[in-house]
Order: sequence, then C-alpha cells, then structure tokens
Amino acid sequence: MSTDTQVYRVFINAPAQAIWDAITTPEISRQYGYRAIADYDLRPGGAYAGRADADMQAFGMPETVVDGEVIEADPPHKLVQTWRFLWSDEIKAEGPTRLTWEIKEQPGGVCSLTLTHELAGAPLHAEQVAGAIEGAGGGWAYVLSDLKTLLETGKCLPGA
Repeated sequence: MSTDTQVYRVFINAPAQAIWDAITTPEISRQYGYRAIADYDLRPGGAYAGRADADMQAFGMPETVVDGEVIEADPPHKLVQTWRFLWSDEIKAEGPTRLTWEIKEQPGGVCSLTLTHELAGAPLHAEQVAGAIEGAGGGWAYVLSDLKTLLETGKCLPGA
C-alpha cells in the first residue's frame, strides 16, 4: 500500500443520505469505528473536529483527536477535507493531510463509498490510517467496515 495515497472502497446496502449522515453527524459518527464524534461546519473553509468521548479520553486521547477544514461539500455525494491527528507533537508536526469521501449510488439501492487519503509527507499518519501500528487498531479499513456493519445491521462490529 502506498504511503502517499491510500484508497479504500466499500459497498453498503444503504441510501447515499444515510452514509453521508453517518460520516457527518455527531449522533451517528460516535457509534462506529473509534467512536470519535464528528463535528463539521459543511461550508468551504468550515472547521472539522473529531472529538474523543469519555472512554477515549480515559485511554489518554485529547478532547479533540483530529482537526481539519472542509474544502468541498456536495451532500450526499462528496466531501473533501483536510485531516490532522493531534495526539502527539510529532504527528501534529506532519501537518494536515487531504481526505476525500465519495458516495456513488449503484443499482439496487447499494452505494459505493470510496475514501481517498492523500498522505504525502505524513508517514506517521499513513501508518496509523493503514492500520500498520500494532495494538493501535485497524485504521480506515476497520472504520469503514464498522460503518458498513452499523448501517446494514444497526449494530457495530463485536468488540468495538
């Protein structure tokens, strides 16, 4: 897998709006993946923050785990934003990376969700989101798998 650009795609048996809402609303985003609470101002130049819940903070995470800026928002089809981890000075110093979410409707009510993470010059971010750090989770593959499971079954992955 390239450390400069990572691309993930899943097919989800859910409408595009439901997928969009799962990505962009705090009420749903806190239910899957690492449980970061998404806080978006969905205007170009608007702020993004991924906030840690009490459990994440007890594990040592800061209140805001990820920050960024919205570059483009075309609900419910495309969201482009910057993304920067904040839990250590070393990873913060890599600066923002670029994240693109694309939702495309397919025949039969299924949608594809493609996540493209541009990570040039951010090797620590790249390792983290690839799930390559032992004991630190499964990165984007895990997050997208849990999002898919939640939308299709109403439940999260076991152990999540």
